[in-house]
Amino acid sequence: MKISVIIPAYNSEKTIGNCVEAIMQQEVKEKFEVIVVDDGSKDDTADAAEELGAIVLRQENAGPAKARNLGAKESTGEILIFTDADCVPEKNWLSEMTKPFENKEVVGVQGAYKTNQKSITARFNQIEIEERYERMTNSKELDWVGSYSAAYKRTDFFEAQGFDESFPKASGEDPELSYKLAKKGKKLVFNPNAIVYHLHPDNLINYLKIKFFRAFYRVNLYSKHQDKIVKDSYTTPWIKFQIIAGYAGIVFLLVSIPLIWFGQIELATLSVGASTLIAGLGLLSTLQFTFYSWNKDKIVSLASLIIIPLRTIAFQLGLFFGIIKQKVLK
Repeated sequence: MKISVIIPAYNSEKTIGNCVEAIMQQEVKEKFEVIVVDDGSKDDTADAAEELGAIVLRQENAGPAKARNLGAKESTGEILIFTDADCVPEKNWLSEMTKPFENKEVVGVQGAYKTNQKSITARFNQIEIEERYERMTNSKELDWVGSYSAAYKRTDFFEAQGFDESFPKASGEDPELSYKLAKKGKKLVFNPNAIVYHLHPDNLINYLKIKFFRAFYRVNLYSKHQDKIVKDSYTTPWIKFQIIAGYAGIVFLLVSIPLIWFGQIELATLSVGASTLIAGLGLLSTLQFTFYSWNKDKIVSLASLIIIPLRTIAFQLGLFFGIIKQKVLK
């Protein structure tokens, strides 16, 4: 069984070396090739990868979805394994990524993130990911594989037409592929032992920017898979509740303004009360993560009381502007 490891890279000169070197040192019996697709980088990403023995393909900047598809088309492996240029796999990563394929029904494998970063934001990000991993572990059927540590059987990958290139950034093209495979009844599995170390956003501003754009591009994802708006095997329901509660609180607050204008003080008071109650329930729901993270990292647990409301606002704004782009500016 031959393996192809495919890495999309854009201006990744500082990280691609560690990534490729870690893959080249994998303890695995199977033959494998490493393909780096330089997505129109303006630095020395391609040269850094070539010096370490990777096969380097080049394209004009078009996003990781197209880069991964190019790498897959030019690959020779029966198993296609994807990671990102800022990830450093453990030595047994490839063997753990391929192990689930011993079950002939498995067509896709999800690996796991870890990080060595010390900032509160990065530690918060890691714990929220670990909470989602627990959800995936407990799911009877998996419909989500993130491309930072993903493996697919070649035939099934191409039957599903690979990653959707309408996603211009790392913004939902990987769950979109997972959804397509899951809807065809294909078996996807999670292997928490297939670990890559990642650089999470290390400050709050960068973290919130990422959450904004994740939500912005989710509109495109959910327009293609509306049934996944309510539930998937990765997203915790608390996040969706907090977003809905935030929107509902704003709506009731806005309704109170014309009511006051027209002298409907009692109705306005009820509307403000409803807004306060809903917002309060949304804030109360953040305690679920606070309690969850307490035994893992007490500082992160306390910080979550501030980070989660800000995350919710970032999600709300991203969804709002995503809908505007999808429905109004299209």
